[in-house]
Amino acid sequence: MKIGELSRETGVAVRLLRYYETQGLLTSHRSEGGHRHYGPEAPATVARIRALLAAGLPTRVIRELMPCFAGDGAELQACVLDHLRTQLAELDSRITDLTQARTALGGILEASTRAIATA
Repeated sequence: MKIGELSRETGVAVRLLRYYETQGLLTSHRSEGGHRHYGPEAPATVARIRALLAAGLPTRVIRELMPCFAGDGAELQACVLDHLRTQLAELDSRITDLTQARTALGGILEASTRAIATA
């Protein structure tokens, strides 16, 4: 299938499909005319990429995980579960940091609002 067909079938912009390819997440073959052609597994591959991106994984990590899929969905083999647990722990840490930053910013905003109101 051509890139436009893959885009329509998956709902992913052509530009993103090209980006996935440059990141080593998606492969195509070129026709004699230079057009990209994707195999029948491409829509499932794009769905997997989208699922992992939605889970907050960066493309460099997704590239490492691509050979480790088990089945047709986003399920991965047991050998990469520790890697996923590490990614989850990193997300938890970022959430904690963001929550603390939000609390601090809220405090500054509240103090500033009070100061303006009493001035």
